[in-house]
Amino acid sequence: MEISTCLWFNGNAREAATFYTSIFPDSSIANNWLAPVETPGNAQGEEVVVNFKIFGRPFIGLNGGPQFPHTQAISFQIPCKDQAEIDKYWDLLTADGGKESQCGWLWDKFGVSWQVTSPIMNDFLAGPDAAGSQRATAAMLQMKKIDLGAMERAYLSA
Repeated sequence: MEISTCLWFNGNAREAATFYTSIFPDSSIANNWLAPVETPGNAQGEEVVVNFKIFGRPFIGLNGGPQFPHTQAISFQIPCKDQAEIDKYWDLLTADGGKESQCGWLWDKFGVSWQVTSPIMNDFLAGPDAAGSQRATAAMLQMKKIDLGAMERAYLSA
């Protein structure tokens, strides 16, 4: 059995699925469901569901209407291998109406919340030098996009 994540959209699930599958590896759009009759939020023949995968994981894009907008209560974390990958995903996800938040968080143009981070951050935030970890945390709290070099410099400074 495999769990899927269902993302509620206001009529633009296909656009979102196309956007996400263009950004992330091992991603594809599978199939869809057109309303055979009028449904809440969809006229007959309109696309209700778009099934897609991101990083090989299943997602459902549901064209449900404006009732339930996305919030930061749910976010997707991208564990980037290095600064170049952080920069790449940050730039792609904040383009065309996305919004920067704090500490590596952002909203994409569809209002979906993402954390563009790296496992390398743990070396600084939870490293053996407690004072260094405090400095790295203080540095991170000032950032929008994560800057691994700045976090390392903060960790190592005395």
